[in-house]
Amino acid sequence: MANFLLLGEAPSEQCITYQPLFFTHDHPFEECFCICIILLNKTWKEMRATSEDFQKVSSVVREQIARALETTPASLEQLKNKLQTLTYSEITQLWQLQRNTREEWESHAKPVVELREQITPDILSLIKQQRLTFLVEGTRFTKYSARGQRIKDKFWYMRLSPNHKILHYGDCDEKSAPSHDELPSKLAVSDIRALLVGRDCPHMKGRKASHQLAFSLALEGVDLQSLDCVAPDELAWAYWTDGINALLGQRMQSKETEKDLDTLLSMEIKLRLLDAEGVTIPQDPPPIPPPPPHYHFCYDLK
Repeated sequence: MANFLLLGEAPSEQCITYQPLFFTHDHPFEECFCICIILLNKTWKEMRATSEDFQKVSSVVREQIARALETTPASLEQLKNKLQTLTYSEITQLWQLQRNTREEWESHAKPVVELREQITPDILSLIKQQRLTFLVEGTRFTKYSARGQRIKDKFWYMRLSPNHKILHYGDCDEKSAPSHDELPSKLAVSDIRALLVGRDCPHMKGRKASHQLAFSLALEGVDLQSLDCVAPDELAWAYWTDGINALLGQRMQSKETEKDLDTLLSMEIKLRLLDAEGVTIPQDPPPIPPPPPHYHFCYDLK
């Protein structure tokens, strides 16, 4: 409380803060001390703190007192009532709102926008690497007939070669994950003409179910017209379609890519801005000063 009220410091003519509650009681500082101690115990219980958490509890209590005094309560009773509403949960929500607001504001600042543009290619490259690693590990698919009917208890496995040039595939059972050498059929990535998804897949035309997880590799230069797949889940579908697009040199378009990009960009920007914590980032960079009238200011060492 003494820190908030600047007790012991010389008066400032520029100060406009006025707290009327200190003129409504004969012993206002003693009463405020008692109120703050009760608040400390209450917040301690709400946080379920231990002796090691004293600094954390103190920071929350300071925030509670500061926000209560900002409302300039007219009496000690009003101060008590305000502090009752500023629980630990409420302070946590206010802090989170402040962080979100600051991050939203900073995300539109030109320096942060330029930083985002610079690191986006590296993040996309990292996502691409993860997708291709997933393809190398391979996936077990359920077999479907040419008419799009699921074949019960029939599975096949497909995985990408470590050099990202060959797709190996073949039959498997429900639990096995065959290695590259155990898969008899091969398909060169260079033979893939296009990636088809959903209802555009040959084995999903006229079908209503399961088309959301379907994708096909349209081929050229080989006897097989297309390699038709139905992913076991949405995540596998996103990773396979992203991986195939990456192999074809096209943009990864799944929602998982957008989600991963946003998450990784946010984390990377926060890490790079750690040294700027507490520094207000301007919306526009400061203007570059004009050049000097001459450059005759170097030292002559001779």
